[in-house]
Amino acid sequence: MVERFERFSLTISEISRLWHKIAADEMEKYGLKGPHAIYLTTMYRLNEGVTAPRLCELCGKDKADVSRMMTMMEKKGLVRKEGEFRNRYRGVFLLTDAGKNAAEQVCSRASLAVELAGQELSDETREIFYSALESITENLRRISREGLPESSEQ
Repeated sequence: MVERFERFSLTISEISRLWHKIAADEMEKYGLKGPHAIYLTTMYRLNEGVTAPRLCELCGKDKADVSRMMTMMEKKGLVRKEGEFRNRYRGVFLLTDAGKNAAEQVCSRASLAVELAGQELSDETREIFYSALESITENLRRISREGLPESSEQ
């Protein structure tokens, strides 16, 4: 069982580390950090704009992170905030034309990275892989909320 734990932990950590390095390398072109990639790609999908609370949900980030990231992207001219409450948390963030161009490139590069990373996988294997990851994520989310049981018998 320990071997499974080590294999799982090390593999997930390695994937995360490598993915963050690739994202950082790509985002450097725009004077941004790797974590900005998820914001750009999410906002690109939602061209009608998105509020900070919704970005928190969609990107799995907290309010402080969203605020920092949006402020930095606003300063770079990639994002603008609109709406009656644009100086508060409830305004709507939209990509500027420069932001749309950057997001389009980031989406394209991310698609290429995902394609190359899974190039040996068949469509069936890929579907099983993502289904397994989603199941593991949901189980870990539940364990995180409820705590780890005393034994594996439930």
